[in-house]
Amino acid sequence: MTPDSKRYSIVVIHGPNLNMLGQREPETYGVETLDTINQALKALGCQLGIEVTDFQSNSEGAIVTAIHQAFEQKIDGVIINPAAYTHTSVAIKDALLLLHCPVIEVHLSNIYKREAFRHQSMVSDVVTAQITGLGSLGYRLALGALKELMG
Repeated sequence: MTPDSKRYSIVVIHGPNLNMLGQREPETYGVETLDTINQALKALGCQLGIEVTDFQSNSEGAIVTAIHQAFEQKIDGVIINPAAYTHTSVAIKDALLLLHCPVIEVHLSNIYKREAFRHQSMVSDVVTAQITGLGSLGYRLALGALKELMG
């Protein structure tokens, strides 16, 4: 990165139960912990010239507040895994509409190969892209995609 290169800042927002990765349904979500995923994203971010911060909450309101903060801080990009709120949260969808940056929705499992109620994403029509079913690789691919989208 040259001295005059822009350093980008992104936030990764993780929804409910993702703090239990590695323990909860490893056959579906894998054995990696959330901390392992976040550390890998921060390391990749350093290579790409992107400051990566992460946030996890089991509370819908806290996730909405994190999106508001991303808006107020003029974050350059967002990766979001709304987890169970993917299928139910109009509040998260409405908050994402505030953002003027690329937003990539990520899911560890392929939500379209699971129960029918999981096939509907409340946020898919307001995000830039969606990556589903690639495990933690999906997060890293999202980070690389954001780098391309941000310039």
